[in-house]
Amino acid sequence: MSRTLRIAIGQINCTVGAIDENVEKILKTVETARDKHQADVLVLPELALCGYPAEDLLLRKHFIQSCEEALRQLKKEIKDIYCLVGHPHLQNGKLYNACSLIHAGNIVATYHKRHLPNYGVFDEQRYFTAGTSPCVVDIKGVSVGLVICEDLWFADTVADSVHHGAQCILAPNASPFEYDKHEKRSQMLINLARNHKIPLIYCNLIGGQDDLVFDGGSLIADANGSIAHCAGFFKENITCTPIEIGQPIKSQTLAIPTIDARIYQALVCATRDYIIKNHFPGALIGVSGGIDSALTLAIAVDALGADKVHAVILPSRHTSQISLEEAYAVVKALGVSHELIDIEPIYSAFLQSLATRFAGKPVDTTEENLQARCRGTLMMAISNQTGKIVLTTGNRSELAVGYATLYGDMAGGFNVLKDIPKTRVYQLAHYRNSLAAAIPKRTITREPTAELAANQKDADTLPPYDILDKILEYHLDQAESIDEIVAHGLDRTLVERIAGLVARNEYKRRQAALGPRIHHKAFGRDRRYPVTCG
Repeated sequence: MSRTLRIAIGQINCTVGAIDENVEKILKTVETARDKHQADVLVLPELALCGYPAEDLLLRKHFIQSCEEALRQLKKEIKDIYCLVGHPHLQNGKLYNACSLIHAGNIVATYHKRHLPNYGVFDEQRYFTAGTSPCVVDIKGVSVGLVICEDLWFADTVADSVHHGAQCILAPNASPFEYDKHEKRSQMLINLARNHKIPLIYCNLIGGQDDLVFDGGSLIADANGSIAHCAGFFKENITCTPIEIGQPIKSQTLAIPTIDARIYQALVCATRDYIIKNHFPGALIGVSGGIDSALTLAIAVDALGADKVHAVILPSRHTSQISLEEAYAVVKALGVSHELIDIEPIYSAFLQSLATRFAGKPVDTTEENLQARCRGTLMMAISNQTGKIVLTTGNRSELAVGYATLYGDMAGGFNVLKDIPKTRVYQLAHYRNSLAAAIPKRTITREPTAELAANQKDADTLPPYDILDKILEYHLDQAESIDEIVAHGLDRTLVERIAGLVARNEYKRRQAALGPRIHHKAFGRDRRYPVTCG
């Protein structure tokens, strides 16, 4: 028998719960791998059949039955190729995160994931029972071990497969994007391949699913511990590589995008999939003349096309001429339709209605927030009338410390920059402009301002963003104590103030729109803190 296998990686975008659509996509991928690439084996992502993560759909009996029926359909239709497909598997009353190798109308082998992640965004122990055994199967004379995602990060699973004779490892994955995760994955695969002297094929999911985004970045590591192939990022791709056991794999040129490029692509992918998979006809963005709304607008245009994006300019009595000029400039640069609605009549009506209540009291954030709520109400009205989703424009730094207005600038369906620190917003703006002119230079260089009061600047309330983001990185990402953060040379009073703001504004974040996750400790399911907390 030949010791060579032509292994195809099917890096595809699956939708949770869209079982029929996923089956259709799988069958088209099978056809391409078999007929165009003459592949012997096709590897598909983890739980490709039902999408990942299916969450409590997995607790519904009819959902599991639908998955079982879909697997029977695949078994019937997949011919002349081995196909490794991920699916939930109910056996003896227990549900497993499984992958099955299908060939010639049969399920040749089924493997149950042995290590179930239950941290961060993962809740697999809520749904699945852990497998207990390795799975090694013969494919055209080559002994192939099967593992799933988290299994790769534990020493026992690959070692067990090798102990049972595996000469090659196939690994379906649904590994969510984090801005620095590719390097960690690569090093993990290099170490495994080198230690066990076998090639590893790592197939990862792509696409947006609520706040998660999957980047693909599927890899092949050869037995010498070198990365021989990368299937690319944020795009569906079917690639095929001949692997001869005991021989080096012919390396392909690996062009790994910069971190800013990967983050930008992640935001575009997440925005596109959230809007398209939820069947919105387009997006609405309130454009202020500031950098956050300009970047959000650029991402929306890159995700959907300019014809599906509409900008709304909502000036108040405090909006400067510069802001209006910058708002019109970015709208023109990106070629989107737009309209201007002056909020002054609505704001004045609010103030008149509240005049008795406000009499004798100083003007404060109450009046500022009223302006934001005028805008939020108008944006949601246009959303209701057009069916388009409102994209909010707040960034991670603002959301962390509560520098945002409930039912105002927080009103909307998807927050593109939710996990993007303000300092990173500037970097992404420069990156986007490196592709093509989009965000005006003055928008990037002008001092940040919410313009809810006369001559207002962000710096009136917040420390400089480079200092704020440094504190937030230590506090949120690294979970350091006040003393540990101060030890980095930061002012204790400021650190205590920022930590207090983070704690006090948890209630706001619970009401914030979903947004793409790029950090390992993003707001949402990664970071679950009580609202009521002493």
